Amino acid sequence: MDVELNDEQLAFTEVAREFALGVLLPDAARWDEEEIFPHDAFKQAGALGFCGLYASEAIGGLGLPRLDASLVFEEMAAVDPSTTAFLTIHNMATWMVGQWGTEHLCRQWGGLLSSGEKLASYCLTEPEAGSDAASLRTTATKQGDQYVLNGSKAFISGAGETDLLIVMARTGVAGASGISAFAVPANTPGITYGRKERKMGWNSQSTRAVTFEQVEVAAEHLLGKEGEGFKIAMRGLDGGRINIATCSVGAAQGAIETARTYMQERKQFNQPLTQFQGLQFKFADMVTQTVAARQMVRLAACKLDRGAPDASTYCAMAKRFATDVGFAVCVDAQQLLGGYGYLKDYPIERLVRDTRVHQILEGTNEIMRVIIARQLLEKGASLK
Repeated sequence: MDVELNDEQLAFTEVAREFALGVLLPDAARWDEEEIFPHDAFKQAGALGFCGLYASEAIGGLGLPRLDASLVFEEMAAVDPSTTAFLTIHNMATWMVGQWGTEHLCRQWGGLLSSGEKLASYCLTEPEAGSDAASLRTTATKQGDQYVLNGSKAFISGAGETDLLIVMARTGVAGASGISAFAVPANTPGITYGRKERKMGWNSQSTRAVTFEQVEVAAEHLLGKEGEGFKIAMRGLDGGRINIATCSVGAAQGAIETARTYMQERKQFNQPLTQFQGLQFKFADMVTQTVAARQMVRLAACKLDRGAPDASTYCAMAKRFATDVGFAVCVDAQQLLGGYGYLKDYPIERLVRDTRVHQILEGTNEIMRVIIARQLLEKGASLK
């Protein structure tokens, strides 16, 4: 892995930074405060190609490597982790349509999703199936040339605001091998949405339960083949873990920049905070940890891009480390700002709230530790 970015990658980061500062920064605090799902911002992101970063070019995506996509997400997350995190979810759903969708499905939805004209949610988690995703109970019963879905999903980002749902449902026996994936139009009769969840953070994206009652879905909306849904979900989660880890790195960088500016301007005992050695030590540790997390995330992305056999393990390690570091750095930055860090006049308190959930979703960090340990202790993997 080349740790230096090439000219094309630098250009992508510059465009993403300009988008973050020009579109996200002016309204991020308001979206959070008023719990607004920023449709217009997503359309503007789509116009730049940011809604189909690693989706197939055949459906209008940019077809970028995961590494390059992570560079874009990091720049955005430094300003608004919540809005960026939804954008990563949409990108994953769009990629799934392009990767496993039928020709009809890709023709109907691919361009709309890649352009940001339509948005997608990802429906895996259920009330009784969180970390144990293979135990999901939502069913899809084949009836002629269609499937009938029944069941419910929980904690679905964007639900009630998006146009397409990528749904994992059981078409066969118990366990992972009986799960299939479907692309379901969000306005299909029989789909109902729960109330908008009241959350600690991630307030610019709605989170709702989704219920399916005798929902009829055309067979050509099956992604891949019957029984491949869990494999598709796990492929998605590897990339999703890189995405959310990237959002944590971006948020940490945003917190560092805010803390640095504050320390340079704020004086106590007739000298700027930058002159206090104890604060210097804390700041240096924040920067060092963030750089380490960034390099681990980029290494995992490179592993995933080249299809390395240990890619899943590296994605788990990157997710565990970067999300813990991201939250810790945001909390440390809040401490450096003192009482001001607790006020909504500064972005730090929002970064703290938004990054906390990163340690929970896309597989909790405890589950990441299980994945890593099993690969090394039970399967004898060697990480070098």
